[in-house]
Amino acid sequence: MERGSGKLALCGALVVLVFIAGLSTLSGNHFLAEPAPISFTSAPAPTGASFSAPKANVWADLGKSEADDIVGFLVREWADLNVTSTPQSPPGNYIYSIETLQPNKSDVLSYLFDGGARPQRWAKVVLSHNTQDTPSLAYHAVGPLPVSSQTQVVPLTYPFHNGRHSVPNIIWDYVGMQEFMLTFAENASDITTELLGAKVNREDPYDPDALVAFPRMTRLGEDLVYGWVQFFRPGAGSSGRTLLPQGIYARVDAGSPRTSGWTVGEWFYNGVLYQDADELRRAMERPGFLRTPPNTDGSWTDTEDFDARPHGRGLPPPVSVQPLGPRYRLDRAERFVSWFGFEFYLASTQATGVGVYDIRFRGERVMYELSLQEAMAHYAGDDPMAGGQEFLDSFFGMGTMAFELVPGYDCPAYAEYLSTQLHRAGRTEDLVNNICLFEFTSDALLSRHTAQYSVTASRNTYLTVRSVSTVGNYDYTIDYVFYLDGAIEVKVRASGYIYGAFYANNPAKHEDEYGHRIHDALSSSMHDHVISFKADLDVAGSANDAVRMAVEPTTISYPWDQPYIRERNTMHLVEYPITREAGLEWPRNAGEFYLVYSADQRNAWGERKGYRVVSGTGMGNTPHLTIANSTVLGDSARWAEKDVWVVRQKDHEPRGADPLNYLDPLNPLLDFTRIADGESLDRGRAEEGGGEEQGGYDGDLVLYVNVGSHHVPHSGDIPNTLMHTSASSVMFLPHNFADRDPSRESVQGVRLQLKGSRSGGFAGMPPDDGTGGEDAEEEEESGLRNREQTSNMIDKKKAKRSDDEKEEGYSVHAGANYFGTPYTGGLHLPLDALEPDLRRYRTKETRVTDLGVNGSAAGVWVTDP
Repeated sequence: MERGSGKLALCGALVVLVFIAGLSTLSGNHFLAEPAPISFTSAPAPTGASFSAPKANVWADLGKSEADDIVGFLVREWADLNVTSTPQSPPGNYIYSIETLQPNKSDVLSYLFDGGARPQRWAKVVLSHNTQDTPSLAYHAVGPLPVSSQTQVVPLTYPFHNGRHSVPNIIWDYVGMQEFMLTFAENASDITTELLGAKVNREDPYDPDALVAFPRMTRLGEDLVYGWVQFFRPGAGSSGRTLLPQGIYARVDAGSPRTSGWTVGEWFYNGVLYQDADELRRAMERPGFLRTPPNTDGSWTDTEDFDARPHGRGLPPPVSVQPLGPRYRLDRAERFVSWFGFEFYLASTQATGVGVYDIRFRGERVMYELSLQEAMAHYAGDDPMAGGQEFLDSFFGMGTMAFELVPGYDCPAYAEYLSTQLHRAGRTEDLVNNICLFEFTSDALLSRHTAQYSVTASRNTYLTVRSVSTVGNYDYTIDYVFYLDGAIEVKVRASGYIYGAFYANNPAKHEDEYGHRIHDALSSSMHDHVISFKADLDVAGSANDAVRMAVEPTTISYPWDQPYIRERNTMHLVEYPITREAGLEWPRNAGEFYLVYSADQRNAWGERKGYRVVSGTGMGNTPHLTIANSTVLGDSARWAEKDVWVVRQKDHEPRGADPLNYLDPLNPLLDFTRIADGESLDRGRAEEGGGEEQGGYDGDLVLYVNVGSHHVPHSGDIPNTLMHTSASSVMFLPHNFADRDPSRESVQGVRLQLKGSRSGGFAGMPPDDGTGGEDAEEEEESGLRNREQTSNMIDKKKAKRSDDEKEEGYSVHAGANYFGTPYTGGLHLPLDALEPDLRRYRTKETRVTDLGVNGSAAGVWVTDP
């Protein structure tokens, strides 16, 4: 039904009246009266005009004009390479991507806190250099900007420890690879038709009755590259092709960068390895040849069921509303946010998406940076595809694949949206409304307490910055969450289609060691998700110490126990300083606190200001990679081997991973072991060898923390993995950072005063003011029952005000005592506040990538958005 027709139109015209809104300041007011309904703020008011960031956003991405100027400069500067702004066919040298090169932290801190100059602006450029013997992808730095006679282009080497700035690009010739794969599959069409009942369709790769072929390429050395190719049904109706693997595989030897030198070798079918296609053909002709069952598409891969009508589905579910507009403030131009003591900047990169910078709480520094570094998925199985499959999703682009969010579904209807831009292959592409910002009130309270004469409850409202990255089959919802007490959470939820394995149902195979059978010919294919975030904590300043505070059992003899108890079995706290860079695992029984303390700042009670790092909400402890010394990952993701890493902050180590590691895992451009290499974390101590440590380590440390899951999909993952079963997070909790809970000053809640003005007491004790008569009890009970009080009752209550006491700065009286501002009236609520008009959704087509040659493992670096 269209939005404007039938009952929907009637509903929109009548306007829903919801008695939840209104606004009043309740200083001394006893009860909530019901005024006339007020108007609804249907969308956040523009905040940029009345609110400005204190400083420019030095992490902000390039604008279109900046990117265009850089392209023009590089085409002139690299004229001898015949560089073009867009890819050509056959591939030449072209500029793949341009984005901001993040400034050094030391320069930014000088600018933010010491009156220093704004850091110079530079760009990071990826050159696809294809005319040399070994095609490569190479990083360069361009600056200072804007482009002028002073601008230069230099190899970007400083983040990598090895003097390199490029990796060999085995997938540089997308068109050539496509042609090779199609020709290979056509040459085997007799095999696939006989065994699978289908063949590839060159003219229509989305033919639902045809096949497509996905490779898993592995680089084992400079000239040793090979891949296993698996056939899939296209899954065109649902995009569920990763649920439709077919049980036939062929090996491609790709030692040469030119596809003309590639060959097809062994074939694998139903647990048997054949030397080549001809041997498989001969085996197919023999009596007793065992065939596998088909894995065909159908309604079982559909993500929607439009027909089911269980009881209750005929009514819409509850939703959250924001009747009076946002309580946060946003400078849209600088992407600067302020909310109940929190202040921070937002920026986005193509590889890793949204990051948060210069996080402060109540004016004090908490973090310099909180940002995604890498999202890894590592599979296991007994077939050539699953057995060695891994993905490093920053290569495909967590920011590049962050598409428009769905209002009212990805984010509440009242959320505010930001957009990002991509500068790739000579074009600027707008990714509209792909970041949302909103407040949300949890169904669980922030705090509560019931006493004899009172009940108090505080609402848990938090601020969320959200984006969703769809990388092939998986959708990652990434949240940065800010709480009223100063806590910060980074949370990832995964959904989308699993990457399944073919289930041959052959006793000679071992699928059940790697997953469950979840359809006729589909196995669930176990895998680890390990997703790394950089947390550059600056707790009350850059000089910090990392500590393990252990909760340990002990036996102690106390003098006050004597002579009856000689020794008491109890527990105590023991602090262990982390004195060297190291990787940590979450402790058994949660028996240790991982703390980052300020070196010199203390609260009012003499305790060092700190933040605790803890595995947060979701599916148990966040994991690290199960596989020890992964064969296919090599040294490309050593950060995945522990849960938390503590290292020194260095300007020349800005990231813990790099997207180009995916192309050369055994000799990665960025080797994390060169970052976490055991240097001293003792402040003031200088390591041998000098360098930037000559003056001694200053206490500026960085944590790399992992979220994710050990994912063993089951039948409930069909068709899509559910987010509440795949969520994980890490939280950063204030630990003696303030003198008491700071949320008391910003939370909204209520105290129900049952009698008198005290909270405490015990059963049977009289209230403190002596009021206990029947008339007083009836009046108080009536006040608690009724929101609408007559003016006579209000006057009567005012007359009793002398019996009340001032507690904590507000007047305590019988009835409801609100702190913060509650709703005081009803509201005319428009339909758009409950179900946004999705005709305003702007995206017409998204570049969701396949994770193979047919889609984008090759094509990600040659783009035609």
